[in-house]
Amino acid sequence: MQLTIFDLHADIFKILANPKRLEIIHLIRDRELTVSELEEMLDMRQANISQHLMVLRDNHLVKTRREGTHIFYSLTDSKILKASDLVREVLQNKFKGAKHVTGLIGDDMNLEDYLREYKDPVCGMMVSAKTAADSAKVSGKNYFFCARGCKERFIKEPAKYLKPVMSS
Repeated sequence: MQLTIFDLHADIFKILANPKRLEIIHLIRDRELTVSELEEMLDMRQANISQHLMVLRDNHLVKTRREGTHIFYSLTDSKILKASDLVREVLQNKFKGAKHVTGLIGDDMNLEDYLREYKDPVCGMMVSAKTAADSAKVSGKNYFFCARGCKERFIKEPAKYLKPVMSS
């Protein structure tokens, strides 16, 4: 049986048709991370993360680099992010102005704010509304997060992650 470009294309979509794998790809979009770092950010068990990384690695979407006892994971090709970001833009357009969709990242944002980078208040990773995994509004201000684990920690103790504003 001869594979067509559509078969190969579908195979990539099957691999990426898992929210956790997409989240992993977004976390390693600009940096290398270890399984332990991913475990903390994703709030998932190490065994589950390792299984997802194995699927991504077996399909040549992530690569590894060993440093001592640590194994760092990164993307093999950053073009996969362009594809993912385009899908996010399609979703933004699809749900723009929809009142029944809540929690969609960048719901009511103009393009400049949507693309602007924000610092995840928990881990410090730079994300935009476009690349964030989630967001939360606290005291009228939007905060963007690289992963659900960061958002959950922030929601439990926002004061721990918000720097007090100094009055002059």
